[in-house]
Formats: sequence, C-alpha cells, structure tokens
Amino acid sequence: MRRPIAACTFAAGMLLTSMSGIAADSNEAAAARALTVDDQFKILDVGDPQISPDGRWVAYTVSGSDLEKEESFSRVWMISTTGGTAIPMTDKGKSVSRPRWSPDGKYLAFLGSRGEDKTQVWTLFREGGDAVPVTEFTQGVKSFEWSPDGTRMVLVIQDPKPEDQKKEEDGKEKKKTAPPWVITRTQFKTDYVGYLDSRRTHLFVLDMDSKKTTQITSGDFDDSEPAWSPDGDMIAFTSNRTDDPDTNYNTDIWVVAANNEDKDGELLQITTNPGPDASPAWSPDGASIACVSVTDTDAMLYATNHLAVVAEGGEATLLTAELDRNVSNPRFSTDGEWIFFGLEDSGEQSLARIPADGGKVELVIGGQRSVGSFTREVKGVMAALISEPHLPPEVFLWKGMLVEQLTHTNDEFLAGITLGAVEKVRFNSQDGTPIEAFVVKPPGFEPGTRYPAFLRIHGGPQSQYDYSFHFGAQLFAANGYVVVMPNPRGSTGYGQDFCHAIWRDWGGPDFEDVMAAVDHVIEQGWADPDRLGVGGWSYGGILTNHVITKTDRFKGAYTGASATLYVANYGHDMYQRWWVQELGLPWRDRQIWEDLSPFNKVEEIVTPVLIVGGEKDWNVPIINSEQLYQALRHLGKTAELVVYPGEFHGLSTPSYNKDVFERFLAWFDRYVKGNETPSPDEPS
Repeated sequence: MRRPIAACTFAAGMLLTSMSGIAADSNEAAAARALTVDDQFKILDVGDPQISPDGRWVAYTVSGSDLEKEESFSRVWMISTTGGTAIPMTDKGKSVSRPRWSPDGKYLAFLGSRGEDKTQVWTLFREGGDAVPVTEFTQGVKSFEWSPDGTRMVLVIQDPKPEDQKKEEDGKEKKKTAPPWVITRTQFKTDYVGYLDSRRTHLFVLDMDSKKTTQITSGDFDDSEPAWSPDGDMIAFTSNRTDDPDTNYNTDIWVVAANNEDKDGELLQITTNPGPDASPAWSPDGASIACVSVTDTDAMLYATNHLAVVAEGGEATLLTAELDRNVSNPRFSTDGEWIFFGLEDSGEQSLARIPADGGKVELVIGGQRSVGSFTREVKGVMAALISEPHLPPEVFLWKGMLVEQLTHTNDEFLAGITLGAVEKVRFNSQDGTPIEAFVVKPPGFEPGTRYPAFLRIHGGPQSQYDYSFHFGAQLFAANGYVVVMPNPRGSTGYGQDFCHAIWRDWGGPDFEDVMAAVDHVIEQGWADPDRLGVGGWSYGGILTNHVITKTDRFKGAYTGASATLYVANYGHDMYQRWWVQELGLPWRDRQIWEDLSPFNKVEEIVTPVLIVGGEKDWNVPIINSEQLYQALRHLGKTAELVVYPGEFHGLSTPSYNKDVFERFLAWFDRYVKGNETPSPDEPS
C-alpha cells in the first residue's frame, strides 16, 4: 500500500525530444539474447543528479546489488556537462547517498558509513583525495544541506537512544539484552524501523570551521526537508506540530532562525492549511516559499497535490488550483520568474513549469518518458533523471529547447539484450470509464499469435504505471508473456475523482477496470483467454486477492505482501490513520471492514495461488499472507506460502530477489502455460 498524482490538456509550451532512447527495433537488430532473472544484478540504478554551481559537472549515484556477496552498493560518480568519461568519486563496494556540491563547487558532501558505523556526512575534494567525515553523531545523520555561503550545514538528526547515549558517555559496551519497548505513541510502529519510541527528528546547524553543532528545533515532533533562505539567515522545514501528530497528516511549513541558540525558541508558521504542506523551496529574493499542498482533507491520500506559494506574511496561493493533477518537488528558476515542478499525467511523468505569480502550465520535458529527480537551473542548464520504456534511468541535460542524454551507465549491457515492445492502449471499462494500460509484448512478437498473458497490477493504490523501464514486466515478456499493466481507478495521473473512485470500494471499480484491460488484449488477438495469470505486490496483491475471489478466469496467481482480512491489520500495521479515516473504527463500522475483505470470499477461489511476503513487513504484515494460505489449505485449494526471513515490505537481499522472480516464473509456467515445471524447491 502507498501513494502519489496526475492528466489534462496543457499549453504545449516546450515539448522536447530526447537525444537518446533505446528503441525496441534497434535492440532487436543487435540483440544477442532475452532478459533473464540474473540480469537484475547487471542493471545499475542511476540516481540523484546534482549539477555543480559553475554548471560544468554533474554528480550522481550509481547503485546495484551483488548476488555473490549478498549486499547492495552505491557510489558517487561525476561527469562533465560536455560529456565524456564518468569519474568514480567514492570507493567501490561502499554504500553512499545524497551527493551535494559545496556552494563554491570545490567539495562534494555525501552521506555514508564505514562498516557497522552509523551514517555520517562526509566531504570530498572534487579534484582528488580521500573523503573525510565531518560529523560523528552516535545516532548518525539522516540528511543535510549546505548553507548558501558554504560555511555551515543544516543536519537532520534523530534523538539518540538512551543506551547509545550512555555508551558514548562512559565508553562502555551497551547491554546485550535489548530493553523492552515502552509504547506511548498512537503511531507506534512503521516498516523498516519497527516499534517507535518517543525519539524525534530535529534540525541542527553545523559550523564547518569550528565543528560546533547547535540544535535549532525540538519538541515531540519530527522535523524534515530543511531549506536555507538565500541570505542564509533562516531555514524553512516541514513538520506536523499539531497536538497529536500521530493522528493526522497535517504537516506545515515552518521557519526558524539559522543562528537560533534556543532550540525551544519561537518558530514562524508559514502555512495554515489543514492538509499536508511539504517540500519548501525559497524564491531567489527570499520573499516567498513554494511548497506542495493538499487542500482536500476529506479525500485524504486520494487528494490532488497542488503547487502553492506563500509570500512573507501572507496567505498561501494555489497556482495549480485548476490543474487536476499531482505536482512534486517545486524549484524556482534562477531569475525567480518560474517555478519548475514534477507533473504526473496519464502514464507520463514530466517536468513542467509555471510563472511564479501564476498562469499557464508549460511542459519542459514531456512525452513518452518518466522524469524523476531534477536539479536547479544553472546558467540555463538543468540535469534530470529520465527513464524510458527501454532505458533504465540515466542523467539527461535540459538546455532550453534540447534534451540530451549525458550518462550511458547501462548502454553496454542493453546492447546485448532483446527487449519487448511497449505500447500504451486505451479502452473503456464496464461502465464506460476510459482506462489506460501499458502492454509489453514478447520479443519477436508475431501478430496473429495469441500468447499467455500476465495481468500485472501496481501497488499504491495511489500510483501509476508510466513510460519508465520495468524490469519485471520485461522479464515476463522475455519468457513469452504479453504483460498487461493497467492504471485502474485508484491510480493517480487521471485526476482526483478517478483516484478517489475506490474510496471504501476496494476491489469494486478497479476490479472492473483491470478485467477490461484483459478483455482488451484478448480482443486485439494478442492474449490467449485460456492462459491468463494475475499478480501484484502490496495493493497490487490486495487487488489480486479481490480478482481471484470474483472470477475463475485466471489459471495462476501470485499475491505479494498483500492484505486479506482487513480488520486483522488494525493496530498491527502502520496505517492506523488511513484505516480509521477511510473505513472508520472497526468496532463501530465493522460491516464495511468485513464487506471489503477478500478473506470472507476465500471459498470462491479456484485459482492456484503463490503467496509471498517478508517476515518483518509492518507495512502489510505477513499475518495477511499466513491467513490466506491457511484458509486455502483448509479448503483443499492449491496454494503455497513463501516467507522471506528478516525482510520488510520490499525485498532487499539479492538472493531473495532472485528467488522470488524464479518462483513467479515457475508458478506461471506450471499453471498458466500448463507446463510441468518443478518449483525451485522441487528436484528437477
């Protein structure tokens, strides 16, 4: 489960053409083989591009995982904006993140750790030398930002654990027996963390010369997303400072003096919207702050994220009130005339801009691609992370009317791989609602031939499939499946009403939409109606559970990290705010909880089901998978349960990621294709 935005008609402003892209036809011409499960360890993940202050360099991260060593890794690289050979800036085999240039461009700071040590801020001289740690906090550092003059950093740091503080004070080892968890908070657990205590995350300012650190915020609140004012005097940040932050989503933008010696001192509240406000960004003159704002609190996580601007001492102005699409990550242009932002729309993830005082939205980088993170504009140049259907994310440069690919991290690998063609299709659902889906065809697809089909349902539900590279979809296509990836109601990218349509109706209109997607590929002659499979992870698994309780059309299914008996999650998962706001309290509104739960229709399931999840998942706890499996076994149905030790909502151990794909393919090979292929645990 989880969420984000986006579609409508924009002024075409600046629709630009990429200089890269790997077309399916060119791939097929040079291809040596089809994609395999182990190729997930050969594809590297490029991320977080950062352009230097002089516009000459771009720093970025390259991440991956090592199957043999059972570990992940990430390095900082640097490349000239004129192109050429990329230069590694950090050691191989380490994991680092968040590269950030010093304002004078001489240093790169980043987050990293040595061995079992906590994550700290490090700096590296751009022209060479070893990285040097600049922080030594027992609890580590979560994030940081340079001050405009480079003399300070603002740090995001969580309060230390008492036992860590004691160890630091007396130098003794902490007790081997962990103390009990004492719970006093309403929101008392979260995935990847576990039980929550009362330690909160606050802001600190580090003087780079003296190394003196001053805490500038405090209280029973979490503070994040710090942003320096252009003059370096103030820091804007995001925080929920309501009476009980655990019971609502009402974050606001606040401002604190950067030299605040009194961590309990007065703060200036910038936004007063009862919904979430986040991602603060200062205008170049320091007179206003842009942010992302959600104003429809009743629609909750299904609401549209708007772009707002707050002038000093004034009320927030929504610049995208008429744009029924989600926005993200606002950034002012250098001259302050424009605000750039991410825009999600109809299977596209674009970079857009709007005049800072309001006006018409223009696309800066749009089309059949997915734009991820992007940098500020430097001398008319901007770096952006872009993915395309046959291209994993790479760094591109935007130069006015031209977009050029800068990094080529995966080119050599992709040159030897045949990828399936990707097509976006449109059709109507049962009630006439227009729906879109992406279809990935097997390499060498032959018109007139019907292939086994895989209905691949995305998570969220507030998310969307887009024009980015999807390894899992391409893997199934490489194994002979037509892969259908719909954006049913509940998805973002199609307006708030479209997203909100599944409110208190999970498995209702979205079920009709995904089935319409299957019918469409059958009508096109691409899919074999007698060889259909379905599966998904998180909400994709939840909707899969609804699908297999409502139809017997699928020969095989997998459901990953999914929920079935919803009341079992209350007080056990991390979504207590979501459950209560959408379904009400289970002892007062029990009927809606029961009516929506696919567990109560488990006797209708005839599809063989592979059920998978992580042992320590507190996003959608494994109890859901265990209950579904137990019920199916009790009923004599075909089912298998696979639980990955120590894993959270997403699998991180390389061998487990290999294993889960192999299991999916083997399960579908047996039940969808009808082959008697043994599962990974059976002898061949």
